[in-house]
Amino acid sequence: MRYKLVADESLPDFLDLPWTTPLEEWSSPRMVDVVRGISRHVVRFVHYDGSIFALKEINPRLARREYRLLRDLAEHAVPVVEAVGVVSERPEGLDAILLTRHLDFSLPYRTLFSGHGVPNLREHLLDALAELLVRLHVAGFFWGDCSLSNALFRRDAGALSAYLVDAETGEMHPTLTEGQRGHDLAIAVENLAGELTDVEQAGRLPAGIDPIETALEVGRRYEALWAELTRDELIGHDERHRIHDRLDRLHELGFDTDELELVAEEGGYRLRVNPRVVEPGYHQKRLLSLTGLDVQENQARRLLDDILGFREEIERQAGAPLPDSIVAYRWLAEAYEPALTAIPAELRGKLEPAELYHQLLEHRWFRSEEIGRCATMEEAIESYVPGILVTAPDERVLPADGARAV
Repeated sequence: MRYKLVADESLPDFLDLPWTTPLEEWSSPRMVDVVRGISRHVVRFVHYDGSIFALKEINPRLARREYRLLRDLAEHAVPVVEAVGVVSERPEGLDAILLTRHLDFSLPYRTLFSGHGVPNLREHLLDALAELLVRLHVAGFFWGDCSLSNALFRRDAGALSAYLVDAETGEMHPTLTEGQRGHDLAIAVENLAGELTDVEQAGRLPAGIDPIETALEVGRRYEALWAELTRDELIGHDERHRIHDRLDRLHELGFDTDELELVAEEGGYRLRVNPRVVEPGYHQKRLLSLTGLDVQENQARRLLDDILGFREEIERQAGAPLPDSIVAYRWLAEAYEPALTAIPAELRGKLEPAELYHQLLEHRWFRSEEIGRCATMEEAIESYVPGILVTAPDERVLPADGARAV
């Protein structure tokens, strides 16, 4: 057998798994059943020291190709599952196995329609899938099978973030043509319509969601986001402020760029943004530089807003402006970390820390409305833990029906 594994000392070597046996027949004590999406291949899960890894049995050529594509996409900062390795040249003509790290706190789309408490599910699902497809296309990736089944979703400060989990039909190019983008989008719309129709027939689609119209809407949202990121603007000689306005709009959408192109024309300049230099994660990068917290984009936006409110409070007390580094350090030490530490240890792992803090902020707002004054974080925690968190599912690893989580 041949093992190709990422050179990472934190990863196991996987040598104690029964590689000479068809994956479907494995009975290793490391096996664990977790909720997952639909797959045309055999997919099983194993655990090592609390980490979960997905194993997919697939044609050796496709396994090596998908491994390489996932690694390439990760280098382009596209949200994808982490490719860990490929085991090939197995005996008795067995297919290869692609290993990826299970995405903690992830939810397959069918789970989202099973009462997992995502508000405005239709809007957030459409936004997440449209943004994922845009980010893939900016990176030059043609998916070829964009669907809800081939993505996973994570809570992101009340919204959803989508991650690609299946790249076997994809192709990486320097850039995509209009025809390639349009074809990929048409596939996405068709697949989404079919999947939502299946959910409707299963009786799980919320009232008011039309499968066909919803599928067409993801196309419209994709086109609107792509246009905002890439469209040309004619800037008058006396309208240079519009350059900064365009950058502000990109930042608000969660994107950044370090390169703009201005082409002189009669009456002004043509402002162009090359999609290849548009980078996602504007708020993520800012929060990471301030606090060291590596979170998702909407979570970062929410935490930055909380830091801003914290700044106003401590600067009012200090009577003078404070450096960003001091404000961020004090916010971590006096707001973020104490709130999370106050949650009982056995319940903290139910949600990502940043998502848990976001929910505490939301609950504090609702609690303030109830009592008619600004509730403290301590008061919010006192009602949030027994009233909401105790009965919430543990989303780090959702067990399949009848299975246990690890």
